[in-house]
Amino acid sequence: MSDLSRKQTRFPDAREDLQTTHAVPDTPQTRAPTYRLAFADPDFLCRDELRPVRLQLELLKPEMVLDEKGIESTVVLFGGARIPDPDKKDQARSKTLADLSKYYTEARKFAAICTKASMKNGHRELVVCTGGGPGVMEAGNRGAVDVGGDSISLNIVLPHEQSPNQYATPDLCFNFHYFAVRKMHFLMRAKALAVFPGGFGTMDELFETLTLIQTNRMEPMPILLFGEDFWRKIINWKALAEAGTISFDDLKLFRFVETAEEAWDILQNWEA
Repeated sequence: MSDLSRKQTRFPDAREDLQTTHAVPDTPQTRAPTYRLAFADPDFLCRDELRPVRLQLELLKPEMVLDEKGIESTVVLFGGARIPDPDKKDQARSKTLADLSKYYTEARKFAAICTKASMKNGHRELVVCTGGGPGVMEAGNRGAVDVGGDSISLNIVLPHEQSPNQYATPDLCFNFHYFAVRKMHFLMRAKALAVFPGGFGTMDELFETLTLIQTNRMEPMPILLFGEDFWRKIINWKALAEAGTISFDDLKLFRFVETAEEAWDILQNWEA
């Protein structure tokens, strides 16, 4: 037995101690919150003072699981939770959202293309990753299911849209409390970003990525903005460059695309 193995087996396993505590006599002392093992005490773990520990746990849990699964790289799909399935576009909140339903289809197709490639390498590279919710996120997970593959979902607890969509792969579906840690996980393994029309959340995710690349805090990667008309209408990119608040070279950090096939071709031929 190696020194490392001896160190690992020298003390009781934490799970063994947890089981032992379940078998102790029921007394006023054992019922007291102070008697609970610290790591099994949700009231203690949720205290404000334990925020740094919770942040670390949210960073570690998905990272350890994805490492164990052998997942090395991802293709991340960002986009609006309100973009409807074309078959349900009559239920959309507005005509514009109904018209944007075509990007649900493109997200689904793009995810299927990526997943086919991922399946060839045993789901190690280019695994589809979404936020796990409805709209574009659902389309991404659904595209993986369409071709019999798996996908990653990084869900977050919200008053609305907090349940994972039905196409999320169960053992690759994570839930977060902290937006910041969730966004880190989106980018930690990302080889490319496909960004579809969306709202504040999509904008937040896109601009954080652009900022990290612009400031050399992250290596460049393909950033594919689906729907040029939408993005040029929502954001006056040229005006930012003309004002000098960004450089004209910064406009080269992303590309506009319209179809899944176009996006895949750029991804395959990308030169950093």
